[in-house]
Amino acid sequence: MKKIILLLTLFTASFTFAQSPLEEGALQANAGFGFSGWGVPIYAGLEYGVAPNISVGGELSYQNYNHSSGLGSDFKSSIFGITGNGNYHFNEVFEIPSQWDLYAGANLTYYSWSTKFNGSTVDYNGADSFGIGLQVGGRYFFDDNFAINLQVGGGNVVSGGRIGITYKL
Repeated sequence: MKKIILLLTLFTASFTFAQSPLEEGALQANAGFGFSGWGVPIYAGLEYGVAPNISVGGELSYQNYNHSSGLGSDFKSSIFGITGNGNYHFNEVFEIPSQWDLYAGANLTYYSWSTKFNGSTVDYNGADSFGIGLQVGGRYFFDDNFAINLQVGGGNVVSGGRIGITYKL
């Protein structure tokens, strides 16, 4: 009997370790804050598993940036972003345990940048623009639904890095 229980445990453990953290048809929500040279952005978004180990998602982000030149010139910028992204999750390739999620991908972001100079709104050519970028990140699921995530990359409003939480819906 002990041998059967041991074999079932090993079989279940090996199957669990081979699973992708975001299965096909699954949905998860992400939210947090980022690190960049233009203030501290906040973001929220959704990610959907479209195929084994592949996900697509979208997110909204916002940040303020205040700068004083020291010569009586104050700049206040607000940046709003809408991002679409795609990721490949490497758990099966590298045989990573399912409580971890290692991923990399690309993103396309539309962002609107509004700047006020000494209280007056300044319009710049190209203030509304598109950016493309790459990202690499990881998550640690401390239970079946909640994870903490860390990501680095560029090309969007949350360029540089970010930290946040993930909830599987």
